[in-house]
Formats: sequence, C-alpha cells, structure tokens
Amino acid sequence: MVRILIFLFVIAVAALSLGILLEQPGSLSLTWFGYHIDTSPVVGLSVVALCAIAIWSLVRFLFSIPGFVSLTARARKRARGHEALTRGILAAGVGDTRKAQRASLEAKKLLPHEPLTLLLEAQAAQLAGDRTSAERVFHAMTERPDTKLLGLRGLHAESLRQGDHDTAHQIALEAQKLTPLAWSGQAVFDRYTAQNDWEAARLCVEQNIRAKIVDPFAANRQKAVLDTALAIECELTDPERAIKLLRAAVKKAPDLVPATALLGRLLSRKGELRAGSKLIETAYAKSPHPDLAQAYVDMRPGDSSGDRLSRAKTLARCAPDDPESAMMIAQAALGARDFVTARAAMTPLIAEGQRPTARMCLIMAELEQREHDAQGLVREWLSRGSRAPRDAVWVADGHWSKKWAPVSPLTGKLDAYRWLQPKEVLSGPIEEPPPSYEPAELTALEATQYPQAVPAEVEILPPAADAPARTEPAPQASSRQSTTPQPVIFPLPTPPDDPGPKREPVEARPF
Repeated sequence: MVRILIFLFVIAVAALSLGILLEQPGSLSLTWFGYHIDTSPVVGLSVVALCAIAIWSLVRFLFSIPGFVSLTARARKRARGHEALTRGILAAGVGDTRKAQRASLEAKKLLPHEPLTLLLEAQAAQLAGDRTSAERVFHAMTERPDTKLLGLRGLHAESLRQGDHDTAHQIALEAQKLTPLAWSGQAVFDRYTAQNDWEAARLCVEQNIRAKIVDPFAANRQKAVLDTALAIECELTDPERAIKLLRAAVKKAPDLVPATALLGRLLSRKGELRAGSKLIETAYAKSPHPDLAQAYVDMRPGDSSGDRLSRAKTLARCAPDDPESAMMIAQAALGARDFVTARAAMTPLIAEGQRPTARMCLIMAELEQREHDAQGLVREWLSRGSRAPRDAVWVADGHWSKKWAPVSPLTGKLDAYRWLQPKEVLSGPIEEPPPSYEPAELTALEATQYPQAVPAEVEILPPAADAPARTEPAPQASSRQSTTPQPVIFPLPTPPDDPGPKREPVEARPF
C-alpha cells in the first residue's frame, strides 16, 4: 500500500513539473554545420537527453563485448559438460564402463564443481570395481553441504557391500540425524531388529512415523510385532506388562496369531479364563491355526483328558469345516482314549479321493497303534506319511520352523515368518487309505501247523471223520542222514596272518 502511494506521488510530481515547463515562455536556437534550428526548451532538452542515452548505450556496448565473448564461451563449455554428464549417466545405467569413464573424465574437466560430476565419477568407479576410488569420491561428497546426504548413502552402501555393518549403522545414524529419509530410517530399523534391540527399534518406528517416511499400515504391523517380541521376553518376569503389550499388538494386527495365542495363555494364568477363551475363539474363527488350538485346549493345566476333548469340540464349532478342527478333535480324543471319536473326526480327511498330509498320517498311525496295536497298518501309515504333502509351517527366507520368531534367523528381517505350506517339487498319485483293522482268524489246519500263533480264545476243531487220511512218505536214507545235526563252520572274517608255504613257480613249457 505504501509503495502504491509513493508511486502515485512521483507521477503527480513529474506531471506537475512537466506542466510548469510547458507553460514557461522562451525559445532555443541552434546553428550547427550550416543548419539553424529554433525550438522550445522542452523539445530541446528532450533531444539532448535522447542523444545522451544513445551515446551512453553505444559506449556501454563497446565495453561489454569482451564480457559477451567470455559468457558465450562459458555457456558453450557448460553445454558440453552437460552433454558429457548425460552420456555418462546413461552409459552407467546400461553398464557401459568404458563410455562412462570417458564421459566422467570429460565432465570433470568441463564441470569440475558440478555435483552430478562427482556422482558420475563414483558410478564409473563402482562399475569398474574400483572401491577405493568410489569411497574417495563419496567422502568428497560428504564435505559439501549439497551432496552430503548423497555421499553418506554411497558410503553406507559400500560398507554393507564389504560386510562392515557397524560402520554402515553409524553412517545411517548420521544421515538420519541430518534429514530423516526412507533409506536411512529403514537401515537403522533393520540394524536394531537384527540385534534384538526391540526398544530402540520401537523408538525408530515412532521417528519414522513422525517424519512420514513409512506407510502407516506397515508401521502399525511393525509395532505389533515389536510389542509381541517384548512380551515374549517379559512373559515370566513381568506378566502385567506382557499382557498390556499383547493387547496393543492384537489391536494393531488382529491376524498376528502368536500374539493372540500368548495373550490367551497369559489371561488364563491370571484367572481371566473366559476373556482368554473368547479371544482365541474369535481369532480361530477367522484363521484356524494349530497354535491357537493348542493354547485353547491347554488353557487349564489341571483339566482331564475328557475336559480337553470337550474344549476341543467347543473350539471346533468356530470353524467346523476346517481340517485343523478335525485334527484337533482327533488328537484330544486320542489323549482321552476315545478312539471312536478320533476315527470319526479323521474319516473325512482320509476318505477316498482325499490326499492327507503328513500330520494326518501320523495321527492315523497313532490311532491304529493305540486302538488295535496293528503294526502293519502303523508302518503303512508312516510310510504313506513320508510321501504325503507337508503340513504348513512358519517359513522365513527359505528357513522353516515350528515356532514363530519376530525376526528371520538368516537375514534379521522383522516379521519375516509366514504360515505357508511347503511347495512340492514332485507329487505322486493319490494313494488309497489302507484297509481298516480286522482281527485275523486261523483255520484248524493253520492252527495245527502254527500252534504258537493261535490265540487263547480260538478253538481248534478236529478233522472230520470222512476227511481223507494224510499219508506221509517214507523217509529215505539220505533224508535220515540229512536230518542229523552237522557242525556249523563260520568263515573267518579276515585271512590268517600265516599264508602257508610258498608255492614253487611253475616253469613255462614250450608248446
């Protein structure tokens, strides 16, 4: 507003001054080179001002010609440098080491102070395998404010490539203090989780959330896994804190089965049996899992086998069509020696056309062992289980485990375990289940031949009266001689030390 008023005031003063000059009487005469000019003072002053401006512009142009020439040369040099940078970055992108190195030398000569020149030089050195030169360039980048973060990232990558994780962690921390970025935040977080430093990893997640460099859904999942890891550590020493952490974890990630199972067990220990049961029933209805089933059945340690079977049947109602429910009932029924219930639960899983897994075959082998002690069927089920598809397990980076862990034992990555069924490389035809157990009955003839195999309750019937009598052949002399016992001679495992007398060499006779 003040500037507008000042501008209007200047215009008013200039108009007033011009009006005063026009109203003043007088004339201006000029005689030059035989020419005589008469005009008013205002016109004369205007002509003089224009001539002065033209002369000043001409003189200024003459004196600025060297500067224009130098500016044109610098512009041409800069254009050549940018062209070299473009060629070098494209060559580095496609992996052309020679072209990238030539373009790097040319760009360094034309644009020595350009940040992209340092980047191209570092990329060319990395392509050539010159790690020393690459680190030198990255250190030079860290000395400049505009390329410090880029240099730190390059040094971090080189440290990881050399296996120096401690130096890489310090570099990532320095970069995170300057400006929180996605790569530095993830690097610091991965280092903390690999060292099982759950508290520091939790603080790092909070910092990444404040900096908005991580997806909120992924951050909640990470916090849930970290809370579960902390609860596992303090399960025995501080159960109240463990329960608090697990409640937060289940709220953030309801599908995190280990957190739900552990929370159910801790609630049952605290005496909140109904709350723990309701929690596991809700989770089991969404994702039937053997860990949830085990936690639910074992919720009361003093329960009898019959009570455990009743709890298994109650939980199975939450997911009646899932095979896990049938196997849970069968295992609980085996513990209660309720073989009829166990066989009824397993029958749909091993019916004709079905392909039972290894765990199902093991349950059937145990059932045949306990109910009938049928060793043949037990061996057949075990043999079938060795060729059956594998059951789902916790898999992380190719490593499988029956127990869940917060991080992968191979890479240290958080939340790497997934409940998966191992893939089959080769699969055979679907095998039919073995026949059910039926006690064998011996005939009278077999009973007479194998009296030791006849059970006590089997009655041996005498042969019929009209049956033809068996005539035994008369034994021959050779047979009587063969029946006499002969001494058994066992061969020596190794030849004797004394090979005996040497044989005389046989002379060759001419034919």
